[in-house]
Amino acid sequence: MTRLMLVCVLTPLMAAAQETTAAAPEEATAEAVRLEAKRENFGAVVAPAALPDGATAISGWVGVPEVGAAYRQGTGGWEVGGRARFDYLRLAVTVEGVARRQVWTSGAWAVAPELGLGVTGNTGSRYFDEQNLEGWFLRLTPAVIASWKVAETVTAVGLVEVPYELGLSPGGTWRVKPMAGGGAEIYLGEDLSLSAVGELGVDVFKELRGVTQTRLGYGVRLGLGVRLF
Repeated sequence: MTRLMLVCVLTPLMAAAQETTAAAPEEATAEAVRLEAKRENFGAVVAPAALPDGATAISGWVGVPEVGAAYRQGTGGWEVGGRARFDYLRLAVTVEGVARRQVWTSGAWAVAPELGLGVTGNTGSRYFDEQNLEGWFLRLTPAVIASWKVAETVTAVGLVEVPYELGLSPGGTWRVKPMAGGGAEIYLGEDLSLSAVGELGVDVFKELRGVTQTRLGYGVRLGLGVRLF
């Protein structure tokens, strides 16, 4: 009778132990696959062209003429997030929501269009910019991002973006700044990556008095980001 009771008690415990032992290698394998996928698709600031589903990244950058921070989240085949930037030369602040979707990939290459929608508040400061425009602006930023993994820890990136700001106050002011450029993002380890990007283009804007002006547009950014998941 005692032996029968021991068998009844120990049999479920042994079965549970076997299940746990069998599950442990599976969990370890799944974790290894996840870490390898993260390493293969590293990037948090600009790269990759679009984050895979379930990936999350935060980043910040300094440069000329602005500093900023961003949040990125991959979900349902899309990348969504938000950005905040401060143009310290014009004393202008921009907050925008952003969406990307990867539309083409081949080996180490990937391409994703992006659309940002937000609002810019500009103080109109003319200490550094004598042609600065004051007021609130609706900001629309279509863009295309391309990434090319050139080495195990280096991804080259290319950017084309056309930010357009439409004045919300009477007067008909607007600004459009088509820019193109590129740079690289380097994996530093521990899910950290460093990015350097430069862009050139034109800055076209309409002043309050109705005069359209055109000048050189430029941007340089040095960013640091981290992948959370």
